Amino acid sequence: MFSRRRFIQVSGVAAGAGLSPATAACQDRRNEAVLPPSIARLQSRKSEAKPITVEERQARQEKARRLMSENFLDAIIMTEGTSLRYFTGIHWWGGERLFAFVLPAEGKSFYVCPAFEEGRAREQIANAPDAAQADLRTWQEDDSPYQRLAQGLQDHSLATGKIGLEETIPFVFSDGIAKSCPHAEIRSATPVTAGCRMVKSVSEIALMRLASQVTLSVYAAVYHALREGMTQNDMGMLIDRAYERAGFPGDASVMVGESTASPHGSRAPQTIRGGSIIMIDDGCLVEGYQSDITRTFVLGKASDKMKRVFEIVHRAQSAALATAKPGAECGSIDAAARKVITDAGYGPDYKYFTHRLGHGLGMDGHEWPYLVRGNSAKLLPNVTTSNEPGIYISGEFGIRLEDDMHVTENGAELFTPQSPSLEDPFGKS
Repeated sequence: MFSRRRFIQVSGVAAGAGLSPATAACQDRRNEAVLPPSIARLQSRKSEAKPITVEERQARQEKARRLMSENFLDAIIMTEGTSLRYFTGIHWWGGERLFAFVLPAEGKSFYVCPAFEEGRAREQIANAPDAAQADLRTWQEDDSPYQRLAQGLQDHSLATGKIGLEETIPFVFSDGIAKSCPHAEIRSATPVTAGCRMVKSVSEIALMRLASQVTLSVYAAVYHALREGMTQNDMGMLIDRAYERAGFPGDASVMVGESTASPHGSRAPQTIRGGSIIMIDDGCLVEGYQSDITRTFVLGKASDKMKRVFEIVHRAQSAALATAKPGAECGSIDAAARKVITDAGYGPDYKYFTHRLGHGLGMDGHEWPYLVRGNSAKLLPNVTTSNEPGIYISGEFGIRLEDDMHVTENGAELFTPQSPSLEDPFGKS
């Protein structure tokens, strides 16, 4: 089992990777023989996932340059992580050694890289937008990478410029950059990086829609394979196998019974019994884009109280969906769902609905914007977020419904159908 919210950070990893085709086929046949029928029936949808192109990444960099001008930034700096992958397609891991990408508002970009990693860097830069004219500046183990970066800024007449740092840069790097560039004005690059990443393209929406559909199909297959006496770990293994069949790496947290009253569950051993609440959360990764879906259901018969709470949460999710549209404040979406829950007697404030309504979603499981009280930022077309109201009753159970929401030109849509009920969570079909 993967830890919650930790996804495999590579795309295109299929079951049987590293095996010969013949060996992999034999392994699949052996595995199918012991899989529950609902999981064995799942088919890979990998061929439907279309990778992001170099041309689209080039367009992202051009948009970033426009946003730099609007936000009075002369350049932005990124190190390893999601934003680097978003703008360049480079997947990097370097630990404490600085690898940086510098994108000026005008002029050529450049990279700073450990000298012994130059080959690996050039291999990946070959697929980046600036591959034909890449400016790669290397540093030896006894050199200062920050001096290399500062020299690059000086060569671009940016030594006294306004430089934006990507929000996830570790302190050791940001501190080194600031000290090596004493005449530069260090600012946040978030208006640029989040400004680009929040608004999804047609191709990004397609990948996220596919990820959501795959996750829901996996949940449904596992639901039909459940039996009394299974543990949450048994259920987790079924989810892993189902994602293998579907063709994408995925993750899930499983909560049973009283542990569902804690939004992120418990590590305590849990066993599925008839009539107990079960909650599955998380999603999968499709060409670098994530889904995040929660389904709550009962194996067998739900109590009247469970059904009543489910209906309230269902209405809250619908209210949030109806409120979401371009121009609506992020906080107002949370307020719409919270009002339904509070008016039904499960308030005030965060007493039973203990968390915000939702978070942005894309290449990261949690990213800008956040649907939370007090956030006056306005939604834009093609922003994607989770929509996940819940009611959590300590010592009894919790119910959360979560689907991924796409803000359209005139309103909003969910990538997946809302759950019909606790006893029929995926519909009779």
